[in-house]
Amino acid sequence: MSSQSLLLRAILGLTTLNLGITGFAHYNLRAHHVYNLEEHEARMDELEGTLRGHIGYIEEALDRLEGKATEADRGKKK
Repeated sequence: MSSQSLLLRAILGLTTLNLGITGFAHYNLRAHHVYNLEEHEARMDELEGTLRGHIGYIEEALDRLEGKATEADRGKKK
C-alpha cells in the first residue's frame, strides 16, 4: 500500500467517524429538546389552571366588594 492510499483511508475514516458522531449528537440533542418542550408545556398547563383559579377568586371578591354577589354565592362561602 502506498502512503497516499493509507492517508486517504485515514482521512475517509476520520470523516466518517466525525459524521457519525455529529449525527448521534444531533439525534440526542433533538430528543432532549423535545422532552424539554413537553415538560415546559405541562408546566404551562398547570400554571394556566392556577392562574384561572386565582382570577376566579379575584372576580368573586370583586363581586362581593361591589355588592353584586347573590345570596347563594354568599351561602357557598360560609
